[in-house]
Amino acid sequence: MTNSANPRRWRVGIDIGGTFTDVVAIDTASGERRLAKVPTVPSAPLSGLVAALDAVGLGWPDVSELVHGTTMVTNALVEGKTAPVALVTTRGFEDVLAIARQSRQTLYDLATPPRLAPDVPQDCCFGFHERVDAQGRVVIEPTDAEIERLVAKVRASGAGAVAVALLHAYAEPAHEARLGAKLREAMPHVSLSHEVSPEAREYERTLTTVLNAGVMPLASTYVERLAGHVPAGTHVHLFHSAGGMTSLAAARARPLSLAMSGPAAGAAAAAGAAAEAGIGHALAFDMGGTTTDVSLIVDGVVEIASNRRLAGRPVRQPMVAIESIGAGGGSIVRAAHGGLTIGPDSAGADPGPAVYARGGARPTITDANAILGYLDPERVLGGSIRLDLDAAAKVLAPIGEALGRDTQGTALGVVQVANAVMARALRRVTVERGVDIRGCTLIAFGGAGPMHACGLAREVGIDHILVPGVSGGFSAYGCISAEPSFTLQRTVRLKRSDWSEDRFDAALAELRAQAAEPLIEAGFDAGLISTAETALLRYVGQSDAVEVPVAGMRAAEDITRAFHDAHVRLYGYATDEPWEVESIRIRASVPATDIAAAPVTTAEAGAALPVNSRNTCWFDGTGPVDTPRIDRDRLPVDLKVQGPAIIEDAVSTVVVEPGATAWTDRFGHLHIRLATGS
Repeated sequence: MTNSANPRRWRVGIDIGGTFTDVVAIDTASGERRLAKVPTVPSAPLSGLVAALDAVGLGWPDVSELVHGTTMVTNALVEGKTAPVALVTTRGFEDVLAIARQSRQTLYDLATPPRLAPDVPQDCCFGFHERVDAQGRVVIEPTDAEIERLVAKVRASGAGAVAVALLHAYAEPAHEARLGAKLREAMPHVSLSHEVSPEAREYERTLTTVLNAGVMPLASTYVERLAGHVPAGTHVHLFHSAGGMTSLAAARARPLSLAMSGPAAGAAAAAGAAAEAGIGHALAFDMGGTTTDVSLIVDGVVEIASNRRLAGRPVRQPMVAIESIGAGGGSIVRAAHGGLTIGPDSAGADPGPAVYARGGARPTITDANAILGYLDPERVLGGSIRLDLDAAAKVLAPIGEALGRDTQGTALGVVQVANAVMARALRRVTVERGVDIRGCTLIAFGGAGPMHACGLAREVGIDHILVPGVSGGFSAYGCISAEPSFTLQRTVRLKRSDWSEDRFDAALAELRAQAAEPLIEAGFDAGLISTAETALLRYVGQSDAVEVPVAGMRAAEDITRAFHDAHVRLYGYATDEPWEVESIRIRASVPATDIAAAPVTTAEAGAALPVNSRNTCWFDGTGPVDTPRIDRDRLPVDLKVQGPAIIEDAVSTVVVEPGATAWTDRFGHLHIRLATGS
């Protein structure tokens, strides 16, 4: 079905998750919104895109802009399906990945290897005879013969991609760029550290460059197929890990930036919802079918971090600070040592949880939610999945027998343990960073998030929950509602003792131009691009840097005051010790396209709740309870819903526990206030 009378008027966001692919489409003319879920097809992502469009009744001629997030890069890293990589380093530093950092994965488990195996075997690590010092001064100039020797070595290695990470290339990239140009004449996939991660910390920079190289063949193939599949007139962007959209060309050059793109889109959308609702501190809680992702939002801004871990490996590039755990709706549940364990493995899209009746034979969190009555057995999920409660009960039965519980008691135990696991992730992004979790609002979304929100909020002491509109496809919505942006960070090492306003300004200007380039490539007007400038400062000799916004600041006195204020907020003190700017970060962005608000109705005096049906549900600490199922799309603004209740729309289910109160605001967001003392 197409809309031939008004072609290319739809903006579409698609999030390809591990279990479901979510799609949100918005008509730019009327504001009409369409949402759907379809099962993910990991082996055929392009066909999955077409299926997602078809699920909302659209074809390519209807789409003006498509933005999508993908787990493709993350999955390749987690599953070890990256391309073989050759590594070129400065001669004498070929062992950088093998040496790594002198820390163990687990401190007391001596049976576990201290570190992961190097991502490049030693016989594919090649030394390059050159040298630049930490100030960017050339010590050894490489010869043409040396460059030809290295190119021949790399070609003979049989690697599918090459990573070049020369010592101090962040300070002076000329040698790396010169070698990279010759390698690109010989090989299709070349990753250079000064383009991918132009920062100090040799091991992290090298590993980040290697991981980027390893996913280049996969990402390039996908991007080329996507570009060839989409007709002229439809603009396509990919969502990146720092919380914005980027061009296909930038994604091809820096595919590692796509890792965590789906969760980053959800976090960006949650920040927008928090700003709309006037919420200061919030926790984005995205529980999907495979993982749960949580992140901290302060004053409407999601936290960005430079040091994250992907598949157990440290990555040095700007990313939304997301804590991800293997506890999604499809996570496998096991009885072990007299208790329960959750995940990290998942039933995935195929076969999925047993309740989906697609051959799943292992119990999952979704099976437990179905047994408790939270899911409507009369609904069809993803256009084709009908629930089979008998199948869910059958796979949970062995766990119940092991624990001595009936079916509902077993399901309640599964939900309680899952909430406890997710509560630890919430505490890691708040309590461990000095934020009082009790003062935060829990923003719950994803396919399973709103079902667990009340129990999880009680677990951590939160009394206010916000379930945003289109919560079931919120990451897909975030793809089209977030600002188009690109973020870059680089080391500058500028000390207070030899401060130069001109040098600082020149470094910012250079990075500003580089950050704006992908947006210009994607077709955005250069005149609309604005930038946010952040300096990462530390006392000389300090390990960790403090992020300080420096827009308009160039004088050392102004930056000193800002640094001291930030240091006091974080650590409670500041000193007169000498400081240095370790790195600078630029976020270039253009304003997000306005999206018409979803229509909402206002409650009239004496209005009745739009109850679709009733069924029996089980909640923590209660027996079976007769529970209304309420149509969220017909719920008027400010009409109070007293729990217990199930509030549902086409793609999401919200559990309102006994004693809680829910209502909808003018933006279409659902608020839940837990009972005092709950």
